[in-house]
Amino acid sequence: MRIVIVSGLSGAGKSHAIRVLEDLGFYCVDNLPVMLLATFADLCRQSSHEISKAALGVDIREREFLKELPASVRLLTQKGNHVDLVYLEASDEVLVRRFRESRRPHPLGIDIPLAEGIARERAVLAEIRSAADLVIDTSSLSVRRLREMIEEYMGRVGAERGMQVSLLSFGYKFGVPNDADVVLDLRFLPNPFFVEGLRDLTGNDPSVSSYVLDRPETSEFLDRLRSFLDYLLPLYQQEGKSYLTIALGCTGGQHRSVAVVNRLAGEMSGRGRSVVVRHRDLSPAEAGREAEAGR
Repeated sequence: MRIVIVSGLSGAGKSHAIRVLEDLGFYCVDNLPVMLLATFADLCRQSSHEISKAALGVDIREREFLKELPASVRLLTQKGNHVDLVYLEASDEVLVRRFRESRRPHPLGIDIPLAEGIARERAVLAEIRSAADLVIDTSSLSVRRLREMIEEYMGRVGAERGMQVSLLSFGYKFGVPNDADVVLDLRFLPNPFFVEGLRDLTGNDPSVSSYVLDRPETSEFLDRLRSFLDYLLPLYQQEGKSYLTIALGCTGGQHRSVAVVNRLAGEMSGRGRSVVVRHRDLSPAEAGREAEAGR
C-alpha cells in the first residue's frame, strides 16, 4: 500500500490536504488513533475493494499517543508499505487570525490564551515535523496552490519509486474487474478445461502451465505483449501514475489467465519491476500457492 499520513498544526490546512488526497483516489480517514495505523493497513489489504492508497489525518487530538507515531511509521514501512509523512504549518500570526475568523477553539487553547496553545502545539509536534517527508508552510498559500503542491509531490514521489504493476487473472463468466486499467482477453488460447486430467487443476500447476505456455500462439502473444508493455509502462510512469492494474481474463479464471499472469509476473520481476499478482477467481488456498510456472 501507499500510505500518506497528514499531520501538522491546527488551522494549517490539514482538512484541505486530506480532501485533495481523496480526490486523487486515496481512501481517507481523519483523526485515526496512532495505535491503530498498522491494524488499519492490514484491514485495507484484506478488503474486498483492494484499497491500495490511503491517507490518514493525525494531529494534536491524539495527545499522549503522538509520541508513538514515528515507531508506527517504521512498522508500516517494515511491512512493505510506502509511507509519506506530510506536515502542514503556518506562522503564529496567520494561525491566530484563522482561528479568530472561524471562531472555533484551538484544541490546546480552551483554558489558556490562543497564542500559548499554538506555541504548545508547535512544541509537541516538533519531532513529527523533523521526520516529515514534506513540510508545507500554508501561511501565504491559497487553497488552489496547496492542492497543486500536494498533487505535484504525489506524482513526483510515485515516479521516483517506480510504478507498481498489479497483474490480475480473472474469469469473464464472473465479470470484468472494475479496478483494471488495461484488460486483455485470453479466450483465444486453447482451453485446458477440455483436456482430460487438466480440468480440475489450475494455471498454478506445471502441467497446465506447460499446456498453455508452450503453444506457438501463446509464445507469439507474449512476444507482442512484452513489446507493448515496454512502450506503454514508461508513458504511464511519466504521467505520475503510481499503480497500474493489468487484468488478463479467460472463461473461468482458472487456467489460461493464471498461467499467463504467472509467467508475465516472473519476467517483469526479473527485470526489476515492482509486481503484485492477484488471481481473483481462484479459491483462497489455490490463489495463495507459489506458482511454479512463474518462477
